[in-house]
Amino acid sequence: MVTMPRPDAAIRDALLTTLLAAAAVAAALAWPGTRPLDAGGLLLLVGAHLPLAVIRRRPALALVALVLLTLPYHLLQYQHHALIPAEVIALFSYAVFGRRVRAVLTVVGLLLFVCVITMALRAGGGSVREQIAVIEAVVSVVIAVQVWRSHRARLATITERAERAERTREEEARRRVAEERLRIARDLHDLLAHSITVIGVQAGAAAHLVAGDRPLDRAELAEALGSIAATCREARTELRGTLQVLRGTDVGGPAELPGPDAIPGLVDAARAAGLEVALSADGAAGAPPEIGVAAYRIVQEALTNVVKHAGARRVAVTLAREERGLVVRVADDGRGPSGAAPEGFGILGMIERARSVGGTLDAGPGEDGGFVVAAVLPATALSTGAPPDVPSGEEPVTPR
Repeated sequence: MVTMPRPDAAIRDALLTTLLAAAAVAAALAWPGTRPLDAGGLLLLVGAHLPLAVIRRRPALALVALVLLTLPYHLLQYQHHALIPAEVIALFSYAVFGRRVRAVLTVVGLLLFVCVITMALRAGGGSVREQIAVIEAVVSVVIAVQVWRSHRARLATITERAERAERTREEEARRRVAEERLRIARDLHDLLAHSITVIGVQAGAAAHLVAGDRPLDRAELAEALGSIAATCREARTELRGTLQVLRGTDVGGPAELPGPDAIPGLVDAARAAGLEVALSADGAAGAPPEIGVAAYRIVQEALTNVVKHAGARRVAVTLAREERGLVVRVADDGRGPSGAAPEGFGILGMIERARSVGGTLDAGPGEDGGFVVAAVLPATALSTGAPPDVPSGEEPVTPR
């Protein structure tokens, strides 16, 4: 990866290159090699340092230029050690800023190696030790660069994996929080909407008895108020159980989630609100707890919608076991979708409730009028908590 330096970095590189070239010239003059430093050697020595000033911006070009100037300098038997600092800096700089580092550094290392071997064969005598020292320096630099590059790549991989794992944990935490908020909202809506609706209808009936023209029937008024009290007690008990589940506590005994056995209580409350309700729930016997809770909540919300919006007189609640699974059906003879509340979340909550156990739900006008809610819940709950996709044939519905 090529890194574009800041202006101050370019100036600093130029100054360091000048100082390094001056030091190399001083070393070559103070300790001459097999061949004394002349004008040609001086030009090669200084020219070999110039690419270092631009190696940040053009690492490959700078390295090639340095090698082309270094090879004749060594082959002409000038002072070899004067160029070693520039070669080391060039190799390491290319390892940091360049591309295809392994291939390029291998070629450069081989060139320098061949160059030094050639010098050793030509020089002979005592200078062989000097050539061997240069070989060792070149080989060690190439090996060190490879180790440095591998270390950087390993650190980058570890950092990337750690960042990816952190992002995955954060996304998973956000997903779990969103799912939990949705579940809490769905549970509270199913519980409170039904209870408040039934209490409102029963309180309205009691107020009508008190404000009516005919003589007050104390027994009828007591029955209406008793129904309100019973609904409040049931709501309080169910709310406490829901909060115990959310808190993960068993204060006052384990929380009992409602199931098919509690559906007759929903039917009685709907009848107290003035509806004629027919119930057939034999097919729900033996359903798993998850399926039972889903069936109960769907019937609860469907009856709440009927009481609030449908203006119906009769409702049929059916829970039947079929090959597809447990079929929950609530059909009324009311106004149908025209009585739905557009801002409500009832049908959406029922759809989510069915999906949470791997089932499907459809809601819409019935063939003979009214409104029908039909859910198909699997015989056993899914092992995964991810809701399945909406079937392709399912049409969007209007919330009630």
